[in-house]
Amino acid sequence: MPAKEYTWGLGRRKTSVARVRIAPGSGQILINKRPIEQFFPVDRRRQHVVSPLDATERLEAYDVHVNVKGGGETGQAGACVMGIARALLKAEPELERALRAQGFLTRDDRMVERKKYGLRGARRGCQFSKR
Repeated sequence: MPAKEYTWGLGRRKTSVARVRIAPGSGQILINKRPIEQFFPVDRRRQHVVSPLDATERLEAYDVHVNVKGGGETGQAGACVMGIARALLKAEPELERALRAQGFLTRDDRMVERKKYGLRGARRGCQFSKR
């Protein structure tokens, strides 16, 4: 059996990083070596992750393997979406219009603001005391 030809894509969102590889196959999606139903038990997150494949009608055409680290569920799902979209773009450049129209190729650069010295949080200071 010949080795599969993988196409790689990298996605980031908040503090999450997803390394995605796709190969022609039957539509199996594994995230951190677990089925997508097990990794993302919430249906909304699963729908978000497969949305690039849905938009390009390639849901049954590729096997998707994702390694994702960092952040929480929302960030990881967003990173997976971008990684899958970038891998699809490398595999089939003619899909760019459909992927870009849905916003899958745009990096969402919003991050948590860092805590500042002398404050309790990013902007929250100490409680004011009159006396």
